[in-house]
Amino acid sequence: MIYPKIRNFSIIAHVDHGKSTLADRILELTGALSNREMKNQFLDKMELERERGITIKFQTVRLFFKSQNKQTYTFNLIDTPGHIDFTHEVSRSLYACEGALLVIDASQGIEAQTVSNVNMALKNKLTIIPVINKIDLKNAKIKEVKEEIKNIINIDTSNIILVSSKYGNGIHELLEAIVKHIPPPKGNKNNPLQAIIFDSWFNKHRGIVILVRVIEGKIKSGSNIYLISSKQNCKVNNLGVFTPHHLLLKKLEAGSVGFIITNIKNINNIKVGDTITSSKNIKLTNLTKIKNIKSKVFAGLFPTNNIDVNKLNNALQKLSLNDAALTFKAENSTALGLGFKCGFLGLLHMDIIKERLEREFNLKLIITSPTV
Repeated sequence: MIYPKIRNFSIIAHVDHGKSTLADRILELTGALSNREMKNQFLDKMELERERGITIKFQTVRLFFKSQNKQTYTFNLIDTPGHIDFTHEVSRSLYACEGALLVIDASQGIEAQTVSNVNMALKNKLTIIPVINKIDLKNAKIKEVKEEIKNIINIDTSNIILVSSKYGNGIHELLEAIVKHIPPPKGNKNNPLQAIIFDSWFNKHRGIVILVRVIEGKIKSGSNIYLISSKQNCKVNNLGVFTPHHLLLKKLEAGSVGFIITNIKNINNIKVGDTITSSKNIKLTNLTKIKNIKSKVFAGLFPTNNIDVNKLNNALQKLSLNDAALTFKAENSTALGLGFKCGFLGLLHMDIIKERLEREFNLKLIITSPTV
């Protein structure tokens, strides 16, 4: 079965090529937000993201678009980071999609992370729509960038869309291209449940929140599910989607992207890339091969007050639930006492993790000189 009115896609790009601004314009044009609610970088929820002008965590949102063919389509959009230190966020998001918008700055052209993201999308067999952004700039090199797309990354250039995320030019044409070129999801809501976990985080009010893409079947609120890797039976307490606001639903069906909240208390039982099925279908094998990227930079994190070591441990567990690229193990320093040796994907990743620990968990930390 094919769900013709659903489109699942990510926005991918090199850092500072205009992904978040493009997401803002899509939110506006689809009517997801009122004028009063709208603000720049709306999907960048963290204070750190807004301060630094970068996306750190990918965000999902369900939108509705009425096409010129008079049909209304459901868009499940994922806005991803562009910096190489957060490439693991991009790789996981692609498991939830059939297509990707490849955003390229008209003045800068193709850059390193552009190529990396294209390779990940092609590996996942996604349909790519090239989007040349910032065409309003005086130094825009539209013709040259088209040639780069054709010669460097060797993807179909017949569906290139020209946009200005700043002023909204070309956004409606882009949404029509999504309907036309990105294939709808396959699956059958009547089949046994198969869903992929591609993110999770800890919410102090709701506990562990799991982000899923439903491949087959459906998940109902109040139903029992089974996590294959952790061999865990649990009950679905709540489920829903972000529109971008938190919206509870009674069920998520094949083709959907949404969140579920279960009665699982142990953070270690949730694994990104795990497959969810029904308790009656526990013989199903894992659907994905999502792997944690190996750390490249290492540093010690120590609380300024040693009595906070357990608090730091709990904070790292909760943060690693939200950031699968973070690794850590206990360490004892003669000078600094008890702490943790942490692995990061790069220096920016290290800096962001330290700031998140201090801001979100009210910790005062000492970090040692990084090594590779």
